[in-house]
Amino acid sequence: MLKQGFDLKLGQTLSMTPQLQQAIRLLQLSSLELQNEIQQALEDNPLLQLADESDDSRPEIPSESPAELDVEASDYDPPADAPVEQSHLDTEIPDEMHMDAEWEDIYDTRSSNSDSGGDASGFLENQGDTADSGLQEHLLWQIRMSNLTNIDKQIAETLIGSLDDAGYLCDPLDEIFASLSDELPIDIEDVEVVLTFIQQLDPLGVGARDLRECLLIQLAHLPESRILFKARQLVEKNLDLMERRDYKEISKRLKIEQGELEEIILLLRSLQPRPGSAYSATKADYIVPDAYVRKIKGEWVVSLNAQVTPSLQVNQYYAEMLGQVKSEHDASYFKANLQQARWLIRSVESRNSTMLSVAKAIVERQSAFMQYGEQAMKPLILRDIAEELEMHESTISRVTTNKYLYTPRGIFEFKYFFSSQVDTDTGSSCSSTAIRAMLKKLINEENQHSPLSDNQLTNLLNEQGINVARRTVAKYREAMSIPSSHDRKALVST
Repeated sequence: MLKQGFDLKLGQTLSMTPQLQQAIRLLQLSSLELQNEIQQALEDNPLLQLADESDDSRPEIPSESPAELDVEASDYDPPADAPVEQSHLDTEIPDEMHMDAEWEDIYDTRSSNSDSGGDASGFLENQGDTADSGLQEHLLWQIRMSNLTNIDKQIAETLIGSLDDAGYLCDPLDEIFASLSDELPIDIEDVEVVLTFIQQLDPLGVGARDLRECLLIQLAHLPESRILFKARQLVEKNLDLMERRDYKEISKRLKIEQGELEEIILLLRSLQPRPGSAYSATKADYIVPDAYVRKIKGEWVVSLNAQVTPSLQVNQYYAEMLGQVKSEHDASYFKANLQQARWLIRSVESRNSTMLSVAKAIVERQSAFMQYGEQAMKPLILRDIAEELEMHESTISRVTTNKYLYTPRGIFEFKYFFSSQVDTDTGSSCSSTAIRAMLKKLINEENQHSPLSDNQLTNLLNEQGINVARRTVAKYREAMSIPSSHDRKALVST
């Protein structure tokens, strides 16, 4: 028989208010994403507006060299309304922001980084100048100026439309022919002839179906010589050996001496393995720093970049209308927008305050890097900053993702200043970033004809008191995309 009764249980639950959710979301946005968020809010909310600011209040990116950045206070007078280093916040949001809670199940805190993979032509890579017009438009202009028949021009337009950004033909020739044969009275030979014509246009080698064909097209336009003949043999039959840098086997198969091999390699390096890259329409992406660090009177001073975070305020005209509105529907509309405007202003201020605090803590810990560079980088983890600022590690993670700091050494993401710790013989510690810098320096100074092996690099680091294993050196070297000693061996002086 069922009986009714009361059951009392004790428990704790975390209640996230809308203000806290908004503050967390804004905290992890990049400066560009934040600007888009603010712009959208300005368009949607009539009670939100930009604060009145003069153009003189925007900080200028320092153009001096690192040595000139150590200025006296008299040489650097910040404007009266320069970036504010302290925010006047309502006490509600900061208290909630410091709660020791995990929110990854609500918001994705991962950064969206994309790595572009290498290709087989990396050993021949040349960098071309970016042109204003795209590759296809450049080729179509040449086709329109040619003496091709109307049918051949239609074939050429289809072939050009099948090229990728590097200038290679993406689609098989028989598929291109099949798409054209229903409309044009042509044979597959007609398509091949037009493709050959395109391959002779500028840039030379465009329309090739692979690297081998691309290089052979360019070699065919050079004056005949023994070196050219051997280079053609190398590309036709032994290109895989060139990619592996197996110079001994190349010399054996081509029956040539080292001097001739050097000339062949120099010739091949003068070619363009990606002929279309010079006409890539891709625009360069520029990073706008979220904060600056400058040395003033011997001290490192951190300030926010006000240009990426515009000042917001409530539109007083509409706010004052709230008491005059008689319609309940209109009054509800004004109240909701007023509340949202205040929440956004406080969330932005909280974001700025937190980011400035984190930036200052990082600069204080890594002042040696600011002065001397990568080899002076100290070990630092998120927990160190979190404990110093009494924040949760997840909050520090959000602040340091997709946020950038302008330093005398360049512009770096906040996360760049965090690295693991490696013990030394002296009992002190060294950061993995500093070790990478040491490795890079040793490799840059090595004899190109006798590069240092991973074992030799490990011994050199051990001599400097850095205890690392050979596999650690190999891992760091590979992380910096530095080839092994075998691949680094330079047969040709540069």
